Amino acid sequence: MTSAVVAIGNDTRDACALAEQVRSGNVRGVSRLITLLENGHPAGTEGLRLLPLNDRQGAMIGITGYPGAGKSTLIDALVRAYRAKGMKVAVLAVDVSSAVTGGAILGDRIRMQQHTLDPCVYIRSMATRGHHGALARATQDAARVVEAAGYDVVLIETVGVGQNEADVLTIAPTVVAVVAPGLGDEVQAMKAGLLEVAHIIVVNKSDHPYADSTVRDLREWCPVVLGTVATTGKGVPELLGAITAQQQRRAE
Repeated sequence: MTSAVVAIGNDTRDACALAEQVRSGNVRGVSRLITLLENGHPAGTEGLRLLPLNDRQGAMIGITGYPGAGKSTLIDALVRAYRAKGMKVAVLAVDVSSAVTGGAILGDRIRMQQHTLDPCVYIRSMATRGHHGALARATQDAARVVEAAGYDVVLIETVGVGQNEADVLTIAPTVVAVVAPGLGDEVQAMKAGLLEVAHIIVVNKSDHPYADSTVRDLREWCPVVLGTVATTGKGVPELLGAITAQQQRRAE
């Protein structure tokens, strides 16, 4: 009985210390609290409860899209663009779980590694651990943690695009879907899923010969369709403008 009381007391002390570290912007504290939340630890739940509620949800941007469309490369370009504006950026990147370790399979997350030495950029990969909806179970809580730590923009990268992507709408008021040009019938098959989740559609790799026709086709279904070349930054300023406009519409 005594040991149980001691354990609860330790959890409470840990939670208070972690919440204070998060509020001060301590990266280790942010990572530790998110790990506890992922593991369902009581100290994680208590630490989250101690964080201030934040009404800046307009800063959360969901990025969805199937593998090969250049989603991670586009996020890398968005991080650079927001940092150029002097903003702190957090990336919560959701990946499928490894069958061996249960952790996140990082895919092409290596594209974002150039930001790891920037103290104003925080990148966290989160495993789905069998959770459906293209997000990890703790993604929403993690988003609240990084907001409390003072990050101005939170980019939430989902597993992929499809009918089960709607969970991101519960977290991010602005959702960007990334597609590649020249998909033909695949675009037709994706339209229903895209329309359910996307406020903005980005046709990445827009230097491709079929890019213009893909943009025209998708504009029949979504009013905001933009072309980008994420590797060069082409179209990224226009995307930032579209995101800002969407955020302003939500705030009105």
